[in-house]
Amino acid sequence: MKLTFMVTLLFGLFFITALSVAAAEKTLTPQQQRMTLCNQQATAQTLSGDARKRYMSDCLKNTKTEPGQKSLTPQQQRMRECNSQATQQSLKGEDRQKFMRACLKKSA
Repeated sequence: MKLTFMVTLLFGLFFITALSVAAAEKTLTPQQQRMTLCNQQATAQTLSGDARKRYMSDCLKNTKTEPGQKSLTPQQQRMRECNSQATQQSLKGEDRQKFMRACLKKSA
């Protein structure tokens, strides 16, 4: 009886140790890393309530920029580049529309 109890106890300890080692080796996904970073920054700024919610939402959405700055979608970035090129070429009216259509189709 004591032997069975000791074997069960040792097996249980081994199993718990193996689980804790596996959990420690687990790497965080980029989203989890971003969540951790945003949470630390919100805590450092001592935000609470609605201000914290708003900050966390903005921080998690803007994965390519610093929190608080607005990031552009790929479509918005293409539009900005094509618009800049059309302005450099001094295009107006129908010529500008044709250029913008062609430029945006090229980028897609």
